[in-house]
Amino acid sequence: MTPVTTQWRSIPELVRSAADRFGDAEAVVDGEQRLTFTELADRIRRTAGAFVSVGVRPGDRVALWAPNSAEWIVAAFGLLTAGGVLVPVNTRFLQEEAHDIVVRSGAKALLVENGFLGREFTGPPGVPVIDIEKDGFLASGRPLEREVGEDDLADIVFTSGTTGRPKGVMTTHGQTLRLYAEWCDLAQLRQGDRYLMVNPFFHIFGYKAGLVASLIRGATALPLAVFDVDRVLELVERERVTVLPGPPTLYHSLLEADGNRDLSSLRVAVTGSADIPVELVRRITTELPFTHLMTGYGLTEAGTVTASRPGDPYEAVATTVGKPCQGFEVRVADDKEVLVRGYSVMRGYLDDPEATAEAIDADGWLHTGDLGELDEEGRLRIVGRKKDMFIVGGFNAYPAEIEGFLLKHPAVAQVAVVGVPDARMGQVGKAFVVRRAEVTEAELIAWAAERMAGFKVPRHVEFRADLPLTATGKVLKDRLG
Repeated sequence: MTPVTTQWRSIPELVRSAADRFGDAEAVVDGEQRLTFTELADRIRRTAGAFVSVGVRPGDRVALWAPNSAEWIVAAFGLLTAGGVLVPVNTRFLQEEAHDIVVRSGAKALLVENGFLGREFTGPPGVPVIDIEKDGFLASGRPLEREVGEDDLADIVFTSGTTGRPKGVMTTHGQTLRLYAEWCDLAQLRQGDRYLMVNPFFHIFGYKAGLVASLIRGATALPLAVFDVDRVLELVERERVTVLPGPPTLYHSLLEADGNRDLSSLRVAVTGSADIPVELVRRITTELPFTHLMTGYGLTEAGTVTASRPGDPYEAVATTVGKPCQGFEVRVADDKEVLVRGYSVMRGYLDDPEATAEAIDADGWLHTGDLGELDEEGRLRIVGRKKDMFIVGGFNAYPAEIEGFLLKHPAVAQVAVVGVPDARMGQVGKAFVVRRAEVTEAELIAWAAERMAGFKVPRHVEFRADLPLTATGKVLKDRLG
């Protein structure tokens, strides 16, 4: 298979090319703001000049702590056009968490949007803070564009930190452009698509599979700062949205939503980061207008590694994360850990050679920490996290596998399984369940016992109104207890 190539050496070149190719077509729609590709490129170049005017030099890092918005797009790509390195910060982080990332990244400045969710975003001592909506900074520079190469560092994206301290993942312009050009093919993203961006820009799903992909293909980006199902429905209907990626919970919400909304424009769904029941996959493509559903597996350290292919059966889309993308090798070690090798594996963790050496071995294999297996057709199935596995009476139990079984129960909307101490067995499973219908602990345990090996059956069930989630839909298991 021929490797995907691009005609751009850097993301700033992509921005300029998008203006040339798509001109007066809408690039960004954010509330009352409607920017064409030409207008977006002009604003980005002006913002690049603003960064240069405050002393940002090639390779300097700047942190961006703000929600999805047109201003986020202009600020981020303006920084890259000035030759800077983007450090996105999770908007869910509190001050101490965010300041830790700003300081460790060596950021020369911190850009924020004060007032979001009623919060004031401050910076650590000695780091200038710029409000991207109120200070007039983005429009204050003289238009310019610095020379940036494919091997230059584009961004440092910190891992989610669901366990342990977040680590800064370093990725180049060339890596991003090659991978997300292929992503566009796999997702069937087209020129003129209208792409509602629920996934946060501080995560690679929103930033790269969202914004970069839209610039590659000429799709209109519609950023959404806070997920609200009524707002999603309103925008889909009013703006004729065609592409709507998100976690499985998003599609549950659409299926349960007001049936009077016109959702007929929807064509492409993209999901991942959580187990998907086969029945949900069927319903997404039969009860909703979507004609293409892509699922995949990725991580900050490598981007999108595997993906389903158009025409894959429901069962394959639901129970696997597809086959490797071009330029990737995937294998499963003896202990079931998924190992990945390829051009898009990170350049390393920022200022942490020990962690880098632990993650990437001497042969270039990235040790993902995920556990999986490959089926006969080469599709990858994720069965859990190495650190999440628990041992029940000598048997290895994988939470993701158990969760997949429990999600088949009609009363279970969401579930997370963890190992808890047990005097006789060492550890046993405990399931935290969000119900969609009435079911008791005894009933659910009995149902599970009829469908899986005894050591996998949870011994305890705790019902919750909701589960603590990251912004990308992953359960924060360290907050369950």
